[in-house]
Amino acid sequence: MGAHNNNAKVKAVESDLSLRERLRGEINRSLQRGVKGLALLGAPPPAVGLTPKTLLHRRGTLSLYHYHAQSDEIYRVPILLVMASTNRGYIFDLAPGQSLIEFLLLRGYDVYVMDWNPPSPQERHLTLEHYTQDFIPDCIARVQQDSGEEDISLVGYCMGGLMSAVYVAQNPDGPVKNLVCFTTPVDFHKMELWTSWFDERALDVDRLVDAAGILQPETVIRFFEMLRPASGAAGQVRLWDNLWHDEFVKSYRVMDRWAAETLPLPGDYVRQIVKELFRKNALLDGSLRIGGQPVDLRNIRVPLLHVLAANDHIVPPACGQPLVALASSTDKEEVVLPGGHVSLVAGANAVKRMWPKLDQWLQTRST
Repeated sequence: MGAHNNNAKVKAVESDLSLRERLRGEINRSLQRGVKGLALLGAPPPAVGLTPKTLLHRRGTLSLYHYHAQSDEIYRVPILLVMASTNRGYIFDLAPGQSLIEFLLLRGYDVYVMDWNPPSPQERHLTLEHYTQDFIPDCIARVQQDSGEEDISLVGYCMGGLMSAVYVAQNPDGPVKNLVCFTTPVDFHKMELWTSWFDERALDVDRLVDAAGILQPETVIRFFEMLRPASGAAGQVRLWDNLWHDEFVKSYRVMDRWAAETLPLPGDYVRQIVKELFRKNALLDGSLRIGGQPVDLRNIRVPLLHVLAANDHIVPPACGQPLVALASSTDKEEVVLPGGHVSLVAGANAVKRMWPKLDQWLQTRST
C-alpha cells in the first residue's frame, strides 16, 4: 500500500509539473503574440520579388523581365512565364527559398516573365485579342532576340495559361516548343459559383463595364472572396494562433500582400470573359473567335503539361481537364496534385510537389 501511495503521489506531482509547464508555455506564447502583434501593426510590407532581374520592355500594362542566370550551364530553350492579368507576377518569386524563379534558375533554366501593371484609362478597351495576338507574340519575339534562340517554352498560370493555350492554338506552327499550364480553366460551366454570379439575371455586365471603364481591385477581390466567404476570418485566426512562429508569420505576410495587390482589369476584357467564356462556354465548344479567327484547342500539337490542384476552389480540376483531353499533342500529360489554386505554385506544398515535377518535365524538352 505504501509503494502504491508513493507512486500515486509521484504521478500527481508529475501531472502538476506538466500542467505548469503547459500553462507557462501558453503564457509565453500569449506574450509573444501580443508583442509580435504590436510589431506587425507598424511593420512595413514584406519585401518580395528579390531575385535579380532586368526590365527588358514595358508598354502600358505589360512588363517583360529577364532574370539573371544562377547556373554555369543553361538549357537551350528559354522559359517565358505568363502571369494571370489579375495579379502581380511575384507569386513566382515571393522570397529566397520560396521562389519558383530562383528554383528554375538554380537548375539551369533561362527565365523570362510577362508581368502586369494596372491598366491605364486608355487601356480600358483591352481584350483577349490584345493579350494573345499582341502582348504574347511581342514578348516571344523579344525573348528570341535576347536569348538568340528560336524555340520557347511557354508557361502560363490560370488565365495566363488560357492566354498561352489560345496563342498556341492559333499559332500551331509558331515558335512555342513546349506548353505548360497551371490551373487553367477551359470548361467555365464547371466553375458553378462564378457562372451563377455572372448569369445575365444576376449581373448586367454591360452596365458595370460602361460605368466603371476599368474594374477596380476591390471589385475583383470581392468576386474572389465570395467563393470562400469565411476564408478571411479563418486566415486571421490562423495568424493569431501562430504569431509566435516567425516562419509562419513571414509566409503569411508575403501571401497576404500578394492577395491584397490584386490588379484592376480592363472593362472590355471583363465583358468578353463574362459573355464568351462564362455564359457561352465558347472556349470549350470551339465557338470562341479571337481577332476574327476561331480558337480550336485541338490545334495544340506541341508537348503539353497541365498541372491542376485537387482542392482548387477557383479552377476546380473538372474545369481544367478538357485542355489535355482536347489537345492533339502526342506528348501530353495532366497531373493533379494536392493543394489549392495558390499553394500549387507557391509555398511549402509547391516546393515539395509542383516545382520538382515541372523541372523533371522540362529537362528533356529544353535541350
